[in-house]
Amino acid sequence: MTVQLELWHLITLLVFFFGAVGGFGKVLLDQVEKRQVERAKAQDKASEEGHKVLREALEKHVAEERQTSQAVQTLERDFLNWKAELPVHYVRREDYVRGQSVIEAKLDALYSKLELVQLKGAQYA
Repeated sequence: MTVQLELWHLITLLVFFFGAVGGFGKVLLDQVEKRQVERAKAQDKASEEGHKVLREALEKHVAEERQTSQAVQTLERDFLNWKAELPVHYVRREDYVRGQSVIEAKLDALYSKLELVQLKGAQYA
């Protein structure tokens, strides 16, 4: 069995073959492009969700930072108030001893005067 091809048959077969390869290539490239578009959309969606999560985490952190900052300010204010009230409620030992010494000196002077008055009163009696 022999197959004889004429030139125009061979050219026609080559044209059909290259046309089929081109058609399959076009279908393949269309599917690749479609897949790339789907992947890009999925990445965009994931990126948007990631930005949303990141934004929420950042807002939560900022809110916590504000609360912490307010707590620190409140603590500082309370501490400054305590420092301002401390001298009113607290007497140092040296101050107490000095005050007691003054009181005792005055009592001693008063006792001396009373003793003089008693001695003078005893002389006139």
